[in-house]
Amino acid sequence: MTEPGIIRLTQFIHHPPARVWQALTDPALHARWWASGDVKAEVGHRFSLDMGKWGKQACEVIAMEPERLLKYSFAPGMLNTTITWTLEAEGAGTRLHLEHSGFDLDSPMGKMAFEGMGGGWPGVLGRIEQAIPAVAA
Repeated sequence: MTEPGIIRLTQFIHHPPARVWQALTDPALHARWWASGDVKAEVGHRFSLDMGKWGKQACEVIAMEPERLLKYSFAPGMLNTTITWTLEAEGAGTRLHLEHSGFDLDSPMGKMAFEGMGGGWPGVLGRIEQAIPAVAA
């Protein structure tokens, strides 16, 4: 069996962790940079993300540390992957780490999703900073 596929990316965002956390956990902001859904930073919370032509994908929060870590299952029963966001304060901004793991590269669907998401995630991460509203001085 092939080792499960893992996508790892890092993005520096010119906002403090509290603002980046809000982009990850506020449904209205989340919809601006990735997908609409009732995301909430609460372990055990189940929600779905509207992935457009790929349909609504079920998720469940499995770990959370405010302004530091958000981990949830993504598409259980279909892809069976896990998305982990880790935030690190860096100067006046945040170093955001994404790990999307568990892709079954022996499955045609898993391999296709791994390749598609591997190419798509950099653009998604690039939209986070623009989705965070500016703070009035």
